[in-house]
Amino acid sequence: GRGRMAAAAGGWCAASGRRRRRRAKEKEEDGGAAVLRRLQDARPADGRVSPRRDELLSSGFWAASAGACGAAAGGGGGGGGGRGLTAVPVPAGAVREPLGSGLVWRCVCYGLGRFAACPTARLQLAFLLLLLEMLAVPPSRCFLFDPAFSELELAALEALGLRLLPENEEGKHSINGSPTLFYMVHCGKALYNNLLWRNWSVGALSNMVIIGNTCTKVLLLCTCLPNFALPAHPRYLDTFNDTSIHWFPAHKLERLSAEIWEFVEEPTYEECDDLEIIKKGEEGSQHGPAPVQP
Repeated sequence: GRGRMAAAAGGWCAASGRRRRRRAKEKEEDGGAAVLRRLQDARPADGRVSPRRDELLSSGFWAASAGACGAAAGGGGGGGGGRGLTAVPVPAGAVREPLGSGLVWRCVCYGLGRFAACPTARLQLAFLLLLLEMLAVPPSRCFLFDPAFSELELAALEALGLRLLPENEEGKHSINGSPTLFYMVHCGKALYNNLLWRNWSVGALSNMVIIGNTCTKVLLLCTCLPNFALPAHPRYLDTFNDTSIHWFPAHKLERLSAEIWEFVEEPTYEECDDLEIIKKGEEGSQHGPAPVQP
C-alpha cells in the first residue's frame, strides 16, 4: 500500500512547504529523465538496461535465485551461484512444470513502484527484465500496472517494449486460458486475494506462477502446494525480502476437497482499515502511452 502525504497546513508554513515539494518534484523529474535517457541510450545488441542489471548478475543473487530458470525452460546453461551463494535447484522446479512446457507465456506485473526515484524499484524492474529474457517472454507480452507511475516512467516502460494494463483491475486479472506469470513483489494481501478469486479453479491456477510475498497465507491453500523463498542476500534485504516463487501443480490441486472450490464469493474489504490496495477510481489522473489490451 501507499500512503498519501497530507498537504501542509498553516499560514506561513505553506509557502515553504510548496517550495520544498516543488524542489522535490523537480529533483524527481530530473532523476526520471536520467533513467529514461539511459533506457533510450541502451545498446540493443547486448540488451543492457541499466547498471542495476549488471549489479544483479555480478552479485550472484540472480544466479542463485532465478538463473536456473533458463535451463529449466530449455534455454540451456547452468544456474551456478556466485559470491558465496549456493545455487538452488528449486526455482528451476518452480518453472519446469508450467514454464518449461513449451507454451507461450504472458507476464503481469503489479505494484512495481516509482523506479525513477527508488533504487529498490529499479532493482525489481531489472530482475523482471532478466526473468523475461531468461524465460523467452517477449516484452510485448508483459503487462504492468501501478497507479503511482509517472508520465516519465510510463514512457520508459514503453521504450522497453512493455505494455500497460488498460485500467486498475485491483488484482482481479483473469488469465483467460493463457499461461501467466505474475510478478507482485511487496504487494498487499488484497491484490493476491483478488487475483486468486478471479482465477479460482484448477484449470486457471495450474496455469499460473506467482513471484511475490512469502508470508501471504492466502497463497498457501494447503501445505502440499510448492513455494520456494528466494535466497537472502545482504545487498538486497530490502528489495527481495519475503519473496517466493509459488506455483500450483494441477495434480496437487485436484487432491484438495471439493468444498475449497465452492467458495467463489467476491472479496469485499469494507471493514479493513489498513487495506493495502489502491481501489479503482482512487488512482488520480493517469496519462501516458495508450494502454494495450492483454
